[in-house]
Amino acid sequence: MPFGYWLVRLLHGEDIRDHGSGNIGATNVWRVYGWTHGLPIVLLDVAKGFVPALLGAQLVSPLVGVLAGAAAMLGHWRPAFLGFAKGGKTVATGAGAFLAVAPLVALAGLAVWAVAFLATRYVSVGSMTAAVAMPFLALLLDAPWPVVVFAAAAGVAVLLLHRPNLARLRAGTENRASLRRRRRRRGAASSSG
Repeated sequence: MPFGYWLVRLLHGEDIRDHGSGNIGATNVWRVYGWTHGLPIVLLDVAKGFVPALLGAQLVSPLVGVLAGAAAMLGHWRPAFLGFAKGGKTVATGAGAFLAVAPLVALAGLAVWAVAFLATRYVSVGSMTAAVAMPFLALLLDAPWPVVVFAAAAGVAVLLLHRPNLARLRAGTENRASLRRRRRRRGAASSSG
């Protein structure tokens, strides 16, 4: 469910993929349309991972919860509703899945994200730092093996999806986060988006 795409299409008749980073995720929506649009998308994208992972874990097993969370992340990356075209970078959806199957790991990952983000003001740095930390946090917090494997696989996926951000960070062109709404510019580079 590409909530970022749907919300912008509904409220503005526009395709969010034509703005900012071209990403449908919460960061790009927030950058282009401000917090009034970005915050609901953060919550919806987190719920997109949380609900199926929680149902899978509670109704069947932790392994099924992890698989449901991974499927939600995959669906966010390549949404069926958009013809499997480019979606989001799966960070918020993954956070929701971890919140369902390993809440302490998720909260520790959120703390790592927050420290990295506040230190740099780059959403992408926060996302990549948390992605690298997640498998270690899962091990440290004695999470079940499906959660540890999921943390490692999700971390690799997040890093791969952030390759353009790494290139912009190296080039010094990555945008720092701002709480203010930016004026929309077609094709402008975004952070984690």
